[in-house]
Amino acid sequence: MDYTQLGNGDLRISRICLGSMVWGSQNTEAEAFGQLDAALDLGVNFVDTAEMYAVPSRAETYGASEAIIGNWLKRRMTRSKVVVATKVVGPCGDWMPHIRNGGTRLDRHNIEQAIDGSLRRLQTDYVDLYQVHWPQRKTNYFGRLGYTHEPTPDWIPLEETLGVLGDLVAKGKVREVGVSNETPWGLMRLIAAADTLGLPRVASIQNPYNLLNRSFEVGLAEVCMREHIGCLPYSPLGFGVLSGKYLQGPEPSARLNRPEFGRFTRYTNPIPKLATEKYAEGAKRFGLNMSQMALAYVNTRPFVSSTIIGTSCVEQVRENVASLDLVLSGEVLRAIEEVHKAHPNPAP
Repeated sequence: MDYTQLGNGDLRISRICLGSMVWGSQNTEAEAFGQLDAALDLGVNFVDTAEMYAVPSRAETYGASEAIIGNWLKRRMTRSKVVVATKVVGPCGDWMPHIRNGGTRLDRHNIEQAIDGSLRRLQTDYVDLYQVHWPQRKTNYFGRLGYTHEPTPDWIPLEETLGVLGDLVAKGKVREVGVSNETPWGLMRLIAAADTLGLPRVASIQNPYNLLNRSFEVGLAEVCMREHIGCLPYSPLGFGVLSGKYLQGPEPSARLNRPEFGRFTRYTNPIPKLATEKYAEGAKRFGLNMSQMALAYVNTRPFVSSTIIGTSCVEQVRENVASLDLVLSGEVLRAIEEVHKAHPNPAP
C-alpha cells in the first residue's frame, strides 16, 4: 500500500479509502465488518462516512454507517490505526426532513449538533477529517454541469462556517477540515478566509471524478495542485457502471437495479452508456479488468490523494485495492483519451 500526506496537515492516508455509503442499507453490519477487516489487512487506513448515511437516506437508516464503523473500531480496537472521515450535511430540509427537523444549515447550531452526534455514533473523541457534505449556497453540484446563478440571500457565509469548524479543531474534536461537492470559487474563498482570518486551511475536497465525469479537471485540479489540497474522488467507478456489469444484462442484486436506487440515473443514461461501452471495448482489447483500468486512471492523477471505493463485498475490496498495482501503458492512456474526446463528461 502507498500512503500520502493529506494537504499540508499531519494526516497520512492510504491511496485507497474505503467508503461506507450503503452500510446499514445494502450491507449488513457483519458484511461491513468483513470489508473493513479485509481493507485493513491490505493496508487501507482511511475510512469515509457521513452523518446522512446509509444511502438512500431515510429516517430509520440515518447515522447507520457511522454506527457500524464505531462498533468496528471498538470491537477491533483499531481507532489509532484508522483515519476516520465524516461529513455534516448542507441544506436538505426538502428531501431529508428527518435530519434536525429539516432545519439543516451550515451554522454553529447545526454543525455542533452534527459533530457531537457523529462522535457518539463513531464511539470516538475526535474525527480525523470533518467535511462539509455540500455547500449552503445554490450552485452546480450533484449532476448539474452548467452554472445558473440563483441568489441565496439567507445562506451562511463560507467564512462563518469555516470559523465554526476552526472552533472544533481548537477543541480537539476535529483534526483537519475538508469540503465536498464544492466549486473552484468556493474553494478559493475558503483558502482566502483561512489565510486572512487565521482559520484552518481546507485539507481536502471530495468531488465526483471518474472516466465518465472528468469535470474536476477544469478549474479544481489546478487549485488542488497549486494550493496543496488533496482530491478525494468519490464514485470512481460511476456507481459501479464502469465495472461493465450493467452492460451484461439485468442483475437484480446490482445497486442501480434495486428499487431504492431508482433515482440515481446520473451514469445510466444513453450517452454515459455509450461511453462505457467504448471503455469496455478498450479494456477488452488490452486484456485489462475494466474496474481496475478505470480505478488506475483515477489513482494516478497528480491531484488525487486517495480514491474512495464503494464496495459491497470483500472480493470487490481486494479487486479495487489491486488497481494500485496496475500500470497503464501509453497506448492504454491514449485509448482512454480518444474515448474522452469523443464523449467528454457524459455524466457530470
